[in-house]
Amino acid sequence: MNVKVEDISAVKKQLSFEVPASRVDEEIEAAYKKLSKTAKVKGFRQGKVPRAVLERHYAPSVEGQVLERLVSDSYLNALKQENIVPVSGPEITDGGTLEKGKPYNFSAQVEVQPEVKPTDYLGLNLKKETFTEDETTVDARLEEMRLGSARLEIADRDEAQSGDTVTIDFEGFVDGAPFDNGAASDHALELGSNTFIPGFEEQLAGMKRGEEKEIEVTFPLDYGKKHLAGQDATFKVKLKEIKEKILPELNDDFAAQVGMATLGDLREKVREVYASQEHSRIEQEFRDHLIDQLIEKNPFEVPEGMIQRQLDFMLDNLRNRMQSQGISLEAMGMTPDSFKQIYRKTAANQVKGSLLLEAIADKESIRVDESEIEEKLEEIAEKNNASKEMVANFYADESRKSGLVGQLTEEKVIHFLTGRATIEMVDGSIGAVADSSEGKE
Repeated sequence: MNVKVEDISAVKKQLSFEVPASRVDEEIEAAYKKLSKTAKVKGFRQGKVPRAVLERHYAPSVEGQVLERLVSDSYLNALKQENIVPVSGPEITDGGTLEKGKPYNFSAQVEVQPEVKPTDYLGLNLKKETFTEDETTVDARLEEMRLGSARLEIADRDEAQSGDTVTIDFEGFVDGAPFDNGAASDHALELGSNTFIPGFEEQLAGMKRGEEKEIEVTFPLDYGKKHLAGQDATFKVKLKEIKEKILPELNDDFAAQVGMATLGDLREKVREVYASQEHSRIEQEFRDHLIDQLIEKNPFEVPEGMIQRQLDFMLDNLRNRMQSQGISLEAMGMTPDSFKQIYRKTAANQVKGSLLLEAIADKESIRVDESEIEEKLEEIAEKNNASKEMVANFYADESRKSGLVGQLTEEKVIHFLTGRATIEMVDGSIGAVADSSEGKE
């Protein structure tokens, strides 16, 4: 087999193959020999079908099998021979018809991981947000807890208002015709929850019990069902019942319901949780800020396959979180395609960041030893209220352990870079400043 390797870009190679005629003939013969043992053709005993008859009946099938084997074997051997590590499947260009006695030519384009040579990563100038306690946030979270413990009771008033949960019958029409899944009976909807089409809930506010009304709305352009996206719709609605939230008083009795002795204890617990979450957010934004600087100082191309794989990972994580809350991606007016379009840049930067941190670890000989792995396993066990043995068994799997080691290595690199950076403590979220700057471009 002859193979020629060309660099199309820093992350893509083209492999051009010529499979010798002798190998083509060998594979064709092997395929027909195997087929002759099992082929069933009317008028012939199994295993006794003449070759010419087999070719007449099975030539296209045999050609497909032989081509698949030749291409697969040649491609895999070339990767090994040329020491190429692909990051996604190859894009094969067919070389035409397979002919006995003639060589077969084809080509394959394959993405590879870029060679990253990090520079200018020492002495970074970084900003980090100062944590400031905020009692108004603690108050707001206590209020959220009250709302979460609210009970619904039929309202004395006849007119619905924001915050109420109403029971409605509705049917939707586009261009005068009803559409699939556009109707429901006894549907409970909280006004102000923004779970329905924009503008729908606002028009229910002020309706009276027993009232019927037509509501005009427009489906968002990015609505999950493409045939409805951007369409004007009319909903015939009947409001059947109005229920209002009855909130518990914020006192020691309320604290006892959530497992705390007094309201003061509950407030302190909420304050601790808030502080922990804020510290985690600040550390994540600081890490993102650091990686953004690394990317800015070390521009390089990343393969599309790695970006798509990261997007798939992000999408799966989002779906799992939403599923645990009983929400679907489509209910938020988003599709997998629109998600990937929105978060493509984020995914690309995450891939770049990981590659840069890995390259810095190699350059600076930063490694994770067994004691650090053991310490992390103990931390995971304690955090998840699990036994050390159970956690160790979970990470005994090679791929899981490799992922854990990669995570710990990245943490060590971040620590290494932070210790050699100039850090300015600032008020306000670094992420919010970055988002604001991006929006002005």
